[in-house]
Amino acid sequence: MFDVMKIRQDFPMFKNNPGLIYFDSAATAFKPQPVIDAVTDFYTRHTVNTHVGDYDLSHYVSGLFEETRETLRRFLNARDAHEIVFTNGATSALNLAAYGWGAKHLKEGDVILLTEAEHASNVLPWFKVTEMTGAKVEYIPLENDGTLTVENFRKAMHEKVKLVSVASVTNVLGYVVPVKEIAKIAHEYGAVVVVDGAQSVPHVKIDVQDLDCDFLAFSAHKMCAPGGSGVLYGKKELLEDTDPLMVGGGSNARFDLCGNLKLKDVPWKFEAGTPNSEGVLGMKAAAEYLMDIGMEEIEEYTKELNAYFVEKMQQLDNVILYNPKATAGIVTFNVKGIFAQDTASYLNTQHIAVRSGNHCAKLLLNVIGTSETVRASLYFYNTKEEIDQFVEVIKGTTIEKCIGVIL
Repeated sequence: MFDVMKIRQDFPMFKNNPGLIYFDSAATAFKPQPVIDAVTDFYTRHTVNTHVGDYDLSHYVSGLFEETRETLRRFLNARDAHEIVFTNGATSALNLAAYGWGAKHLKEGDVILLTEAEHASNVLPWFKVTEMTGAKVEYIPLENDGTLTVENFRKAMHEKVKLVSVASVTNVLGYVVPVKEIAKIAHEYGAVVVVDGAQSVPHVKIDVQDLDCDFLAFSAHKMCAPGGSGVLYGKKELLEDTDPLMVGGGSNARFDLCGNLKLKDVPWKFEAGTPNSEGVLGMKAAAEYLMDIGMEEIEEYTKELNAYFVEKMQQLDNVILYNPKATAGIVTFNVKGIFAQDTASYLNTQHIAVRSGNHCAKLLLNVIGTSETVRASLYFYNTKEEIDQFVEVIKGTTIEKCIGVIL
């Protein structure tokens, strides 16, 4: 049985911030004690560089570092641990896919398919690739509520589409995108599929072989791991035909005075410089922690919380709810007549943490008709009691109370 109160005991943030209702896990997740212990262990017992020291400590940490690839391979059900590339997060991973594969293989007249619901990190790199290659961006039509359907995707596909890049869970509306079906259709046209997994990997069980996506990017800090770490998964044959974003120490096998360079094999050719060892080891602990709980259990509990939250919010007559059909723990709304940031500032006075603004999805204005919203995002350590408290506060939120906070 899923025991959320027991799980909450693993997170020192709750003990150190009593009374805080944290509904901003889509931005970053709290860290459980096993992750904190893994980072602390590195700093207090094993603070050495990986892969370069001719001594026991470096050999030991290098082993843990490489074990993380195998842990992440199991977490994603990848075929090969060498398909796991460590990055600084989802943004750097998406940029690697864009510049390393996209800029290398796309050409004038080719088409990149996106949606208007994408985060800036899954839009701006592709804009730059079009400048570099002469390719162009087209957008898959969304339904009026912002959902992406297989039918609309099929209509958007044509022979000039060479790459599709979509978030498997969108970061504002929280809708689950049918990636498996999209990948099947895209591959029928010979297109490559890139998936932004920043909001899906922490919340749902991902099987990259079943999805058959070509690349998958995600940040570790949203899945209870330290900041500054993440992953680009790629099919090995595609990674071998992808250029690194950076070169330097650690990425090369050899080079000479004439400028001849031989890079290391995948994945190490992408990991120039001193790695974020503590972040990677923390990511290993986080993935193990999530797998111990069970990603299926986390997904089901989040859906249950989400449904409960939506039902409560729909009973309020002072709320505009933008994504009532979403299931991934993101509830996006506005209080009628109140600017989103003002609502969030008032909620802060009630010890409630949410995100407000455009959430780095500036194109979504064209779909939902507003650029600013309040986003309450849940994770498996949240409770229905917190939702009840939140709804009571929202019920009583007025423009006068919000102005009082500003003044």
